[in-house]
Amino acid sequence: MGFLYNIFISLFNSLLPVIGLFSPKLKLFVNGRKEVFKTLEKHFPAQGCVLWFHCASLGEYEQGVPVMEELKKKYPDHKLLVTFFSPSGYEAKKNSTLADIIVYLPIDTKRNARRFVELVQPELAVFVKYEFWPNYLKELQSKGIPTVFISSAFRESQSFFKWYGGFMRKALQTIDHFFVQDKASEELIKKLGLENVTLSGDTRFDRVSHQIEMDNHVDFITDFVNNRLCIVVGSSWPEDESVFIDFVNQASEDVCFIIAPHEIKESSVNALKQRLIKKTVLYTEKDGKGLKDHQVFIMNTIGYLSRVYSYGDIAYVGGAMGNSGLHNILEPATFGIPIIIGENFENFREAKQLQKLAGLFSVSNTEDFSKIMNKLIGDKKFRERTGMISGHFINSNTGATNMIVKYLFQKIKL
Repeated sequence: MGFLYNIFISLFNSLLPVIGLFSPKLKLFVNGRKEVFKTLEKHFPAQGCVLWFHCASLGEYEQGVPVMEELKKKYPDHKLLVTFFSPSGYEAKKNSTLADIIVYLPIDTKRNARRFVELVQPELAVFVKYEFWPNYLKELQSKGIPTVFISSAFRESQSFFKWYGGFMRKALQTIDHFFVQDKASEELIKKLGLENVTLSGDTRFDRVSHQIEMDNHVDFITDFVNNRLCIVVGSSWPEDESVFIDFVNQASEDVCFIIAPHEIKESSVNALKQRLIKKTVLYTEKDGKGLKDHQVFIMNTIGYLSRVYSYGDIAYVGGAMGNSGLHNILEPATFGIPIIIGENFENFREAKQLQKLAGLFSVSNTEDFSKIMNKLIGDKKFRERTGMISGHFINSNTGATNMIVKYLFQKIKL
């Protein structure tokens, strides 16, 4: 199996230039890797210790941030290297000041893995959530470099737990420690005969809980909301819009809406605006407008959503009406507000937990959406009670970061 994997991954690597011709995102994936080793050679070998974090994409990066921040506080002189697999993560965070160097992870060929590890010489390697790259893991093990997985989640459907998964199970044996999100993941790892696992929870809870302590004031949002009841729609897709548009168009004047669509290209935003009959303003058109005279604010920009949720009385989080994947429900939950989502969230553990607690509601169509929204708007006590459940859910699940960094501190040289 390992032989076949290496043939496939080498073939994939050699075909990357051709693959990049088929879409803008694939082009970013390919072009972003062309200069990785040149970039690394400018910085490595480095004086002092190097801490390497690998994140598949933006969501995993956000999970890793609390741990990275704690390590940088304790070891300010250590270099922090962050690698991404996907363009969505790299493009969003390539200019972050948290890390010293941010690059794409070269494809997992034997040659790339050996060259990368020998060049970077990390003191510690931390993989966030998942992405088990066998050649990198084997190379790290051969060099005696501690390798830790944090905020990991496992399912029985993964190849590790199938009869044909011997090659991938062998990759798991190279890992020094797993910090997993839930009891089911812990039990799955132990079934493989591995005891180096700790049930820590999800670092995302620590990440979002810090948001409430920050300054979340946004001048233009304050002007827009103007003490009205505010509904925030975060990371919506066209499938989500089909569910909430009718409700928005029929809403009373004392309710305002902030819509932050996932796709903010001009054509998509204009299509959304054209479906709205309420007076609507875009972020890019806000200057000089009487914002409080508008009922809908479309955030056709990025970087504000986590703060905008602080203005919400109710949140709808997109992604679960279609197959794109539910977006982050923890960001609004930390502000203690009720949350509504679509119907496709089977693989999102936190959504299932919060629904069971009655802090989150799932809808399948416009009628479902209108029914629960009218209940939340019309019954203040119900809305506040539901919101308290969401806030408590966040507070009762923090602490993963402290557990993880205590272990990592033992693995890092002073």
